[in-house]
Amino acid sequence: MRAMASPPYASAPELRPLTELAGARALSAAGPRLRALEASALRLRERFAASPRCLAVRSLPLATLLYPTKYAFWGAALSPAPYVVLTHRCLLVQFLQRGEPKTLLFNPTDVVAARQTPFFRRLVEATGEFLAYEVLSRRFEPLEAQLAALGLGPADVDYVAFDHFHTQDLRSLLGTGDGSRRARFPRAKLLAPRREWEAWDDLPPLQRAWFVADGKRGVPAERVALIEGDLELGDGAWLVSTPGHTAGNQTLFVHAESGVWGTSENGTSADSYSPHDSRIAGLARVCREQDLDVVLNGNTVEGGAEQYASMVVERALCDRVKAAPQFVQMLPSSEVTPSALAPGLRPSMVFGGLSSGAVVRPAARPRAEAARTPPPSA
Repeated sequence: MRAMASPPYASAPELRPLTELAGARALSAAGPRLRALEASALRLRERFAASPRCLAVRSLPLATLLYPTKYAFWGAALSPAPYVVLTHRCLLVQFLQRGEPKTLLFNPTDVVAARQTPFFRRLVEATGEFLAYEVLSRRFEPLEAQLAALGLGPADVDYVAFDHFHTQDLRSLLGTGDGSRRARFPRAKLLAPRREWEAWDDLPPLQRAWFVADGKRGVPAERVALIEGDLELGDGAWLVSTPGHTAGNQTLFVHAESGVWGTSENGTSADSYSPHDSRIAGLARVCREQDLDVVLNGNTVEGGAEQYASMVVERALCDRVKAAPQFVQMLPSSEVTPSALAPGLRPSMVFGGLSSGAVVRPAARPRAEAARTPPPSA
């Protein structure tokens, strides 16, 4: 019997591989691998910090949601509150790619379709739709309206990507082959880690509660570029593989005006990466007792050791916060937000988003030579 041909996925030869972490990842022993990854990431950060900045970064808030405290802080926080409030944000990043401006949306979640995620669907069934959607959560302005306020339209988006595919339904973003759903971003190419894209077809039990089972069904393969490893998108924008939370988890790093930032959902607050300096009750004590340097966002546990190593890489790649150098510039894609619903769970530092540079509108894109000038060292 003839093997079925693979669908014609999009290619992405314009993305340059980053190889600095490959040797450390190849080590089989967990302890030496962790130390080698951290050392390699610190060297890679020096290279990134000396590179040109990206053109612009903007945080675009999408929704707030309830999330179990035991997951947000890996069970280490002491609070009677069963839930924290997360603010989920999309990041708009513009960068030069071989001299041409490109626009990426990182985590442009369809917040209405995400309600079909089994975990959150059951939570809504327990609380009731009115309480869940009208009282305990908030939706912000539609993503298209936020883009329009910046002078951009859906057709100006070149790439979309996600730190991982938990809660995602891609059909409204990219459209479906049968025409039943039109693409919100008609020119955008999805950068999808091959490992996670393929795992979505047959999820392990510990991941099933967090995926929309049909979330990629019918999406045209020619809109999807399957990627592997660490990649340079362009000046000041890198995608680095950070597996563990999911099989293909990845972190976006940007070189902004305030230095190097990362964003992912491996951690849920600044405290996640600096727990020994945390003012959240219980966090510093538990981490001292267990000799832990980071605190996982722990709703999935099968890749915990790998996720821990990935968070160490994230912390090493980011710059320190200038006003509070005990913390690093890791912006959670879903950040714990102070709320009366979660007493005692106010993060020691709340980033609240990121803004850098001037957004490039299609009719006023700068010449490559001027934008490529490296910034003065901080």
